[in-house]
Amino acid sequence: QVQLVESGGGLVQAGGSLRLSCAASGRTFSSYVMGWFRQAPGKEREFVAAMTWSGGVTYYAESVKGRFAMSRDNAKNTVYLQMKSMKPEDTAVYYCNARPVVGGLSGPEYWGQGTQVTVSS
Repeated sequence: QVQLVESGGGLVQAGGSLRLSCAASGRTFSSYVMGWFRQAPGKEREFVAAMTWSGGVTYYAESVKGRFAMSRDNAKNTVYLQMKSMKPEDTAVYYCNARPVVGGLSGPEYWGQGTQVTVSS
């Protein structure tokens, strides 16, 4: 059973920084794509960033490019989302996502419980 546990959310002023963590367990994640999504009040969940666990290739939404950086710690089975130069529009619940991708085919995806990030102006 895959478990994803996010932490690190909180309240930050505009221009500030936060680092989110997602501790993953229950699988070997070498074939997984790990992602971060967010959902603001009244809006649909949207993609923020993703990383291939094996190769460390990263992808970012245009809205966060240059401000957010995703990384991983293989020894801790943990992925991170470093957020800098934060804006009030970054306020949302942030969710960690894990999805196996083998031979170009995606398997079932898993979600964490979410962590609230609030950016004050």
